[in-house]
Amino acid sequence: MTEVLKVSATSNPNLVAGAIAGSIRQTGEAEIQAIGASAVNQAIKAAAIACNFLEPTGVKLAFKPSFMEIETNGEIRTAIRLVSVILAE
Repeated sequence: MTEVLKVSATSNPNLVAGAIAGSIRQTGEAEIQAIGASAVNQAIKAAAIACNFLEPTGVKLAFKPSFMEIETNGEIRTAIRLVSVILAE
């Protein structure tokens, strides 16, 4: 199982995209987690950039979105989870 990349509203999408691409290259998978509209926005940008990073290498990447509940500071919050799907190599 790959490490979950947690994205916040202040995350740099280019840096997150690099981490996604690195994870895909090493393990063949990536998982992103974001809580809140701004964090989800950064995560989606990062996913799109990662697709562009990997496309020249022949890897066609997509992400499957889902909801998940996470406990933070004793509070249950809903997060968006993006799991990588490799369409072609």
